[in-house]
Amino acid sequence: MPGIDKLPIEETLEDSPQTRSLLGVFEEDAAAISSYSHQLFQAMQRIYDAQNELSAATHLTSKLLKEYEKQRFPLGGDDEVMSSTLQQFAKVIDELSSCHAVLSTQLADAMMFPITQFKERDLKEILTLKEVFQIASDDHDMAINRYSRLSKRRDNEKVRSEVMEDVYTSRKKQHQTMMHYFTALNTLQYKKKIALLEPLLGYMQAQISFFKLGSENLTQQWEDFLTNIGTSVQNVRREMDGEVNVMQQTIQDLEEASDLLYMPDPDPSKIPINRNLTRKAGYLNTRNKTGLVSSSWDRQYFFTQGGNLMSQARGDVAGGLVMDIDNCSVMAVDCEDRRFCFQITSFDGKKVAILQAESRKDCEEWISTINNISKRIYLSENPEEIAARVNQSALEAVTPSPSFQQRHESLRPSSQGRPRAGRTSSQSSVGSESPALSSLTLDALVAPDTPIQFDIISPVSEETASQAKSAGQGGRRTNPFGESGDTQSEESEDSILHQLYIVRFLGCMEVRATDSADVIYETMRQILAARAIHNIFRMTESHLLVTCDCLKLIDPQTQVTRLRFPLSSVVLCGSHQENKRLFGFVLQPGGGRADGQPVSVCYIFESNNDGEKICDSVGLAKQIAFHSEMDRRATEKQKELEKAKEKQQEELSKQRQIEKDLEEQSRLIAASSRPNPAAADGQFLVLSNSQSEDSDAGEDGRKKGESEA
Repeated sequence: MPGIDKLPIEETLEDSPQTRSLLGVFEEDAAAISSYSHQLFQAMQRIYDAQNELSAATHLTSKLLKEYEKQRFPLGGDDEVMSSTLQQFAKVIDELSSCHAVLSTQLADAMMFPITQFKERDLKEILTLKEVFQIASDDHDMAINRYSRLSKRRDNEKVRSEVMEDVYTSRKKQHQTMMHYFTALNTLQYKKKIALLEPLLGYMQAQISFFKLGSENLTQQWEDFLTNIGTSVQNVRREMDGEVNVMQQTIQDLEEASDLLYMPDPDPSKIPINRNLTRKAGYLNTRNKTGLVSSSWDRQYFFTQGGNLMSQARGDVAGGLVMDIDNCSVMAVDCEDRRFCFQITSFDGKKVAILQAESRKDCEEWISTINNISKRIYLSENPEEIAARVNQSALEAVTPSPSFQQRHESLRPSSQGRPRAGRTSSQSSVGSESPALSSLTLDALVAPDTPIQFDIISPVSEETASQAKSAGQGGRRTNPFGESGDTQSEESEDSILHQLYIVRFLGCMEVRATDSADVIYETMRQILAARAIHNIFRMTESHLLVTCDCLKLIDPQTQVTRLRFPLSSVVLCGSHQENKRLFGFVLQPGGGRADGQPVSVCYIFESNNDGEKICDSVGLAKQIAFHSEMDRRATEKQKELEKAKEKQQEELSKQRQIEKDLEEQSRLIAASSRPNPAAADGQFLVLSNSQSEDSDAGEDGRKKGESEA
């Protein structure tokens, strides 16, 4: 069996965010195991129910075959051969029914019992321990919060003793609960293998015993395989028992060794102060100003990393930079009637952090550690020995110095001596970081000295600037993102695709090439390098809406559209090859420069999702838009053909009507010009109705023939 990862029980007392993050991974694994075990249990329950149904159906079939001879059929009821044959089948099927009943019993004992016990006992134990641990953690946080609010001036021995006893009890309860919870989660890694293998082993053994009349070689092969599986299960069980014994012994040893650490302010004589540290981590209370005179205190996990002081809230994946503590100043201070407070001031005096430790020992160790780091002792080969030499100077930082302000002013560098960071220095640093790309290649992708915009201009400022410029010049304004100042019409709400992603805007800049994804990678590199050089960490968070018409950046609070990119102007989209959370796209608006060259702008974002998924959504939107445009053109063409056909039919109908009118006019003219025939005696001859109709018909036929000719 491969090695099984386990939670470190030794780190339960420290309760660091890293331990909590690792605990979260194990809890997700336990939830996944629970979900998968439930599905497997349902599948095996269906097998067991089907086997019971098969056994009952087989028994019913045997019973019906035995009752055949008692049936009275109108025809062929006295067939003795058929009756005897069916009786023989009934005996065989009856024996087979007995085998099915035995198989059902074996499935219940060997397959259903282990997985049911794992589901009802082991998984429920994990859930119970999780709830108990959460309650103990909340009680410990409340006790620590109450202990942190103890007044230094109005020190009440009784209240302080009660609070310290409460902290001791809650911390001990949390530690013990956490150790047992870790043990249960570690044990679950073994139990899940047993819970998966034992039911399958029992199922296969029951099936093999049922089909014992099969091939002897095949049976021997399965028996050998199942014997090996059974041996593996026994080995895992023995390994689990040994690991449980080791963890139980570790819990006992840690409980005995950690009894002094449960007290928030231990006796320095029992636990000495270490002033030679160059790295330290632990929980501190940090003061945050909420107004001119009001402030709040938050408890976070602080740790040193090189020459930086980092903080990490519970639940965060990684820590964030608090301040640079190289050449900083640190001293103990009195702050808002709180004990064990100290203040850190950066080298230039622009940033000040006030922190509160849990005990005097912790406070002095933090002050000593920050003093050692500020003197750059951590850069030496043996920092602890050098820190021991300057131990006396580190102790002086514990007492507030009246000349701190003068010393701080003397250490502050003059503004004339410091070089001003500009775009030129940013470009030179960026270019030196990537020697693999030549200057010719970089110039072909991104123009040199191209300005970078790190933030999105709010819609209010955009509208105000547009109105001011239109009032002064009466012209058309183009914002830095390449969009016109005219109001864009909103896309239809019946769009097929609506994908929403949470993104953070890193920056945008003008690029030259638009035919390769290298331009996006190079833009990412330059923007990230420029942010690091100029210490720009602020990012604007927005909602990126991908539709079949456009891409929108929406303010998550006000739901105001910050930027709108027509989908037809997006010519390239891609994500970072290593950091999948970074992605960007190249936009080519309709307008251009004065020289007629097209303007291409590359936008870079960071997302909580995979950048490839967002790029796939943009590609899908473009495909849908393309097919919609093709369908629209085909529909318009069909309508034009139908209109042409209708127009042709209308012209043909008019031509026929004209011909009919001409024939009618010709007939009337011929009838009016023809004289009536007279009789021989000078009298008019009156024709009968039939003769008149025949003559009219003959005349009409003649005229029709002439018309056709």
